Amino acid sequence: MDSEDDMLDAHDMESGDDDFYSGGTDDYNDTDDDVEPDYGLIEEDADNSAMIASHRSQKNYLVLKEEDICRHQKDDIGRVSMVLSISEVEASILLLHYRWSVSKLHDEWFADEERVRRTVGILEGPVVSTPDGGELTCGICFDSFRVEEIVSASCGHPFCPTCWTGYISTTINDGPGCLLLKCPDPSCPAAVGRDMIEKLASKEDKKKYYRYFLRSYIEDNRKMKWCPAPGCEHAIDFAAGTGSSDVSCLCSHSFCWNCTEEAHRPVDCDTVAQWIRKNSAESENMNWILANSKPCPKCKRPIEKNHGCMHMTCTPPCKYEFCWLCLNAWSDHGERTGGFYACNRYEAAKQEGLYDEAEKRREMAKNSLERYTHYYERWASNQVSRQKAIGELQKMQTVKLKKLGDIQWTPESQLKFITEAWLQIIECRRVLKWTYAYGYYLADQAKRQFFEYLQGEAESGLERLHKCVEKELEEFQHAEGPSEGFHQFRTKLTGFTSTTKTFFENLVKALENGLADVDSQAASSKSTNSKASKTKGGGKDKGSSKNGGSSRNPDDN
Repeated sequence: MDSEDDMLDAHDMESGDDDFYSGGTDDYNDTDDDVEPDYGLIEEDADNSAMIASHRSQKNYLVLKEEDICRHQKDDIGRVSMVLSISEVEASILLLHYRWSVSKLHDEWFADEERVRRTVGILEGPVVSTPDGGELTCGICFDSFRVEEIVSASCGHPFCPTCWTGYISTTINDGPGCLLLKCPDPSCPAAVGRDMIEKLASKEDKKKYYRYFLRSYIEDNRKMKWCPAPGCEHAIDFAAGTGSSDVSCLCSHSFCWNCTEEAHRPVDCDTVAQWIRKNSAESENMNWILANSKPCPKCKRPIEKNHGCMHMTCTPPCKYEFCWLCLNAWSDHGERTGGFYACNRYEAAKQEGLYDEAEKRREMAKNSLERYTHYYERWASNQVSRQKAIGELQKMQTVKLKKLGDIQWTPESQLKFITEAWLQIIECRRVLKWTYAYGYYLADQAKRQFFEYLQGEAESGLERLHKCVEKELEEFQHAEGPSEGFHQFRTKLTGFTSTTKTFFENLVKALENGLADVDSQAASSKSTNSKASKTKGGGKDKGSSKNGGSSRNPDDN
């Protein structure tokens, strides 16, 4: 990096007063106002908050509602039932065992059907014969019942309806293990299917069972996950190995598919985990204590001095009086040692190096704390700004757009450029927030300088977009009638939105690539300088050295 111009050239970006870091064409100006933007996953009846999620859709995943999950689950059961020529109850038992992997089930079944039946507990016939009449004894309560009152699974073991209901209820209340329910006979491997649950379980137990059954389709499937947002019942069907790992649910929550933390591009999952631990750990508390307090010489309790003289008195029951600087008893101090606001003993001992290690440790803790605070405050500030932007977007969609349309005589369908600007601000705030976690762990000094430059440009551009959509729009919202400058404002805002989007996309790619341009340009610069030194040095030696020897540049070693 020889100059700021080089840094801009590395990413095909230019900075100007009016043309804010251009890097892409302004497609918005050529867009038909009446054409609805394609958000990928959003549906016509989806609520407004879903637009935030769909704005970043890469179409490498699908958001599934409960009815979608039920449909996919029913389709899989029906397909297995048809291909294997078995009942849907037996198909669901098999799919539960093979964790809803249709392909694996088919492979295993056609390789050895008998082994699969034996393993899963799908019997081809009863192992216990049932008489045509008379009575049978329940295998749990040992009471006698008429044959028609007895209920049996595919194995034929006889149990009364009351015992069956109790057995099923107990298993369902124990958790999702009820999905792999077996015959109550301890030695019997026969599986108990949904037909038995439907016939014998109570209404409440059925509701729990089918809830477990539905959730198993997602939780046992490696390609699917539930949205981690509290209270959200949507799931994500993700195409692994394609595009970004960030996904967005219709509830507006965006998260990383790999670690299920909130969406964090351009930062990798390990850095996010490290940053979260850093924020929640006690290490920063200890750094603060070390940087801003000293231990009482008697009881070792940490004491903070925020004002006043050097005469310190520890809290009860200790009540030890000491000098803040040298930590010796205050009874040994007085006018001869410098009074209440100085300590000659401390200064003399400091010159001898007695306090060097403690002071150095305290200074390091203070510097570390200040650096962490710098990054954390800005990380948190962007999160707050993002939440405010989400609130502004909701207000804009529910109230302000209609009012603006009435004032400017413009249909709401032609005001979507304002919504797009707010969506871009929300996304950029998220990216900018995580760049501070990225910067905290960035050790390379050359890369740090380039990163801070890019980060500053990103903040500047985002603030410009934010100011345009928030402040400049007010003029048209409070106008008494249509404004002549509204069309120019539309062009300006769509231009800012487009260039900001392009810049942030390039920023994310650069950071995910580890700022490789810095390495490549540094290597190129080093090679150029080395060749120039060789050429210059060779000419001088040839004219001045009798031996015709050549000098070597230190960079060549």
